[in-house]
Amino acid sequence: MELKFRVAARIAKPVHEVFEAVADPAQLSEYFTTGGAKGRLETGATVTWDFHDFPGAFPVHVIEVVPDERIILEWQASEGEAHNVEGSEPKDADYRTRVTMSFKPLDDGRRTLVEIAEEGWRENQGALGASYGNCQGWSQMLCALKVWIEHGIHLRADMYA
Repeated sequence: MELKFRVAARIAKPVHEVFEAVADPAQLSEYFTTGGAKGRLETGATVTWDFHDFPGAFPVHVIEVVPDERIILEWQASEGEAHNVEGSEPKDADYRTRVTMSFKPLDDGRRTLVEIAEEGWRENQGALGASYGNCQGWSQMLCALKVWIEHGIHLRADMYA
């Protein structure tokens, strides 16, 4: 069984605004990377993201960026339980998973469909647990993006600190 998932949400803003809220580290730090993001998501860049629920900034390798359409990232795979479950210990694996974010305009450009897919885990129990944790994290990211960009609300503020 191939370990992969896809989550999606519709955001009530034009595609360029939504894309920029993900690509711009200042905006991403407002609603998602609770410990901050450093570096703009651009093809070939390596940026860092930090989360209070998974402390310690880690590298995110930007494979491809097509403005207002797609962002492809790779980052260190983990094989273990979801990292935000108390008492669990994720373990870094010796490979990366691939995250593909796509942005599609809807309703004559008034809304955007954002899809996030992640794949590339090995087929074992630890990787299965890690994939579930990442699926949860990306779902939270889409919820946080939606309320941030539509209403200016910091959904994840003080959630983990």
